[in-house]
Parts: sequence; structure tokens; C-alpha cells
Amino acid sequence: MQILMRLAKLDMTEDSLEDVSNFPVIVEALKCLCNIVFNSAIAQKLSLELNLAAMLCNLLKKCKDQQFVDDIKCFDLRLLFLLSLLHTDIRSQLHHELQGLQVLTQALESSFSIRWTDKYKAAEEHDGSPLSLQETDCAIEALKALFNVTLDSWNVHSENESHQFRYMAAILRHCLLTVGPTEDKTEELHSNAINLLSNIPVSCLDVLISPSTQEETVLEFNGMNMDAIQVLLDFMEKRIDKGSSYREGLTPVLSLLTECCRAHRNIRKFIKAQVLPPLRDVSNRPEVGTTVRNKLVRLMTHVDLGVKQIAAEFLFVLCKERVDNLLKYTGYGNAAGLLAARGLLAGGRGDHWYSDDEDTDTEEYKSAKPNINLITGHVEEPMPNPMDEMTEEQKEYEAMKLVNMFDKLSRDEVIKPMGVRPDGTMTPLEETICQYQTNEQDSSDSD
Repeated sequence: MQILMRLAKLDMTEDSLEDVSNFPVIVEALKCLCNIVFNSAIAQKLSLELNLAAMLCNLLKKCKDQQFVDDIKCFDLRLLFLLSLLHTDIRSQLHHELQGLQVLTQALESSFSIRWTDKYKAAEEHDGSPLSLQETDCAIEALKALFNVTLDSWNVHSENESHQFRYMAAILRHCLLTVGPTEDKTEELHSNAINLLSNIPVSCLDVLISPSTQEETVLEFNGMNMDAIQVLLDFMEKRIDKGSSYREGLTPVLSLLTECCRAHRNIRKFIKAQVLPPLRDVSNRPEVGTTVRNKLVRLMTHVDLGVKQIAAEFLFVLCKERVDNLLKYTGYGNAAGLLAARGLLAGGRGDHWYSDDEDTDTEEYKSAKPNINLITGHVEEPMPNPMDEMTEEQKEYEAMKLVNMFDKLSRDEVIKPMGVRPDGTMTPLEETICQYQTNEQDSSDSD
């Protein structure tokens, strides 16, 4: 390892790489170190003893603004990513001792040709050329390393930290509006940017939107530039349409959008207008169709618990955590899982406070509302009642038959009958009945 570190010029004391001529040797030595560290637990421990992370940060500073050393920079960043992934002490050292946030953020910024027009605002190049393959790879490696270093960064403790994260979020906004050399590379770049945005304290994500100016041809909402948020929405829909790997591919962007909507009113209102526009046609079930709302409602009953929870939470936040609003867009059947988990089966709203602006229903929805089936969330054709032609004896026979079927399923523990407590949470039916009987007894005693 020491030989490879020497060949990679990690022990070099000069301030510049300009005097170094043998760049291929440096690159190959860094590649070897990447392979050794990845495959050897002993090498990972040695990396801490040999102070490898500090040397890599030093080499990275020398690569700054020198285009001819992009290969060195790329594998330097990859090695930092591996070290911070495989050794928690090195991750902590990078964050607290080596100014890793600043060094890696500068490396990320140097991958883009950013021209700042304000403190946290980059000029938008609407006709800008795509990044080269090398620039894209460098940016991706920097994003992955920053993701590891910023784990557990939910709380901002100082003004300096707040500035660092806002500055990083401004770079990531530029990253979302940038394209790579191919569609797949663009998606990989945006995916890693979204992962990193998920680590940034939500209070610092206000820089994702900014007041729009006349010079910009932008997607505007309430006077704010929403281009980056639209990229996130398009990315989310594209991942839904893929139909696979939802947990790895979809949950990060859904989680990010949920937190943004919960914390920033303008973002929530813009996304709601896109995802949950005012209802007009309620002839189809909420999960049937090709709109983003239909796709998200289908995810509410997905087999993967994590996927269905975050999809339901996202829609719930868009509805300002009001149960009646959520049921209007999803139907009770699709929302039952979320409401049971949150103790809201009896109705009400979540814990978070939102503005009091009311949603306005369309005339079409108001006229159809009395005929909407609350369970399925759509207008159903009137069905003939099969009990109309039954005698009272037949009705009683069918009722007892149903009771016996439920009783058998319960005794065989195929199902477990549940009731709803007064606080909206679910409990076994026996407990609900006992509680009811106790309340009745207390009431009669007091009389």
C-alpha cells in the first residue's frame, strides 16, 4: 500500500501537479488502491493508520481547476467514497477533521461550469452543452462520497454549517438542471443528486426554488422558479413507470419530495397542482388511469411495505394531512393502511400544521359527490339489491351463515377481527367490546 501511495503521489509535498509528467501511473496506482481497499478489511484498517484520507484530500485540492488531471480526480474521489463507505472512523475523520464537506463540495462544483449570479443562485444555461463523460463520472463520484460524509446531518448546529448545506443544495439544484452525455448517465447523475439532497437538512432546501426573473424562461409558480422541482417530479414518474426496484429507485425521491412539501408551502402547492389537480371526472376508480395520481394510488397497495408507506405519506402530506381530503383523492380502501398506522381510522388530521387555505371543489365533483362510493372513491352504477326479494327468514339464514364463516376463520386464526378505539387506533375486537361494556357499566353506575 505504501508503494502504491508513493506511486499515486499521495506523499508529494509540492503544491501543484504541473511538474508531474507520468499521469497514467498515478491513475493506475489509485485504481489498485481502490481494488485493495474494497476487497480487504485489513487494508481498510491500514488506511486509517496511514492517514490515507488526509492524503487523498490533499491530492484533490491540487486537482482543482486543472482539466488535464480529471482521471486522477475521479479515482481519488472513488477511493474517498470507498473509505467513507467501509470505515466509519474515516467517515467521521473526513467530516470533522479534514474539512471533507468543503473539499468534496469544491470538487463537485468544479465538475460543472457554474456562474454564480447570487449567493445561492447559479446562472441557468438553457442552451448549455451536456457534460462530458469524464465530467459526469467525476460529479457522480463526488456525490457518492458526499452522501457518505453527510449521513446523520439532519440537525444544523451552526450558521457556518447552514451556509455549507445551502451552498451544496444550490450546486445540486444546478446538477438537476444539467444533462449528461447520455440519458442513462443523466439519470445516474440525478439519482445520486437526489440521494444527497435527502441528507441535507430540510430547512436548507429552500434554495431549490428561487424568485424568478424576467430574463429567465422558467416554470414559474407564485413568482418562484420551479424548474428543479419539476425535474424531481419527472424523475419520480419515470421511476414509477419502470415498474421495478421501487425500494432502491423510487423511495429516495418520494421521501425527498414528502419532506420538501411538509416544510415548504410553495413547493407543496406547486406539486399538489401537478399531482392532485381538482377532481372533475370521478367515474373511474382512483387507481385506474395513467395520471401521476393514479400511479401513486396504485402504489398505496404495493406488496413492499416501505414503498406503499412512503407513497401514501406523500399523498397525505399533499392533502395537508387531512383525512377527508386524502379520502377524496384515493378512496377509503386504498388509504386504510396509512390511516390504521397513523391511528386515524376515525378521521381527523395528522400532527403537522399547515396553512388554512381551503381546497375548492369543481362543480363536476360537487354534483357527483352524493353518489361517490367512499370505499372505492368513484361513482358506481346502481346495483340491484339481492336482499329485496328475500323473505325475513332467508335474510336471517344468510346473516347467520356469514357469522359462522367469520367465526370459523377467526377460530382457525386465518383472520383476526379488529375494532377501532376512540383514539382511532386498531385493537382486537375482544378488547373493544370489553372497553365498551366497561364504559356502559360506568355510565349506568353513575346514573
